[in-house]
Amino acid sequence: MIKDTIKHEKWDSQLRKGSLELVVLASLNGRQAYGLELLKSLQQLPTMQLSEGTLYPLLDRLKREGLIAAEWYQEGDSRPRKYFQLTDEGQIKLAALTDRWRQSVADIEYLLDHPGPDPLFEE
Repeated sequence: MIKDTIKHEKWDSQLRKGSLELVVLASLNGRQAYGLELLKSLQQLPTMQLSEGTLYPLLDRLKREGLIAAEWYQEGDSRPRKYFQLTDEGQIKLAALTDRWRQSVADIEYLLDHPGPDPLFEE
């Protein structure tokens, strides 16, 4: 059982690394969120157990690439928070990544449903 847990942790980690940009863009679709809020919402998902040290550099990169915008807001007496939201370019990138994700899932589903030595596609 411990070996299975370790294997799943490795699998989840690799899956997370490959999909994190899509996950963050999707999380910001149609809303603004500050970093810690975004982190906590993602950590509620079983396969998205990431740290601040992973999220904040990604947010910085996405901002540099023009996919998200950030603005500081003061809320009452609390310290200011930096809120992130998608830009138009971020919406376009999200749509493209979503299409690729869905195609990848469809490809994997095909392979799972069609195992065996037969050729995958007829020529």
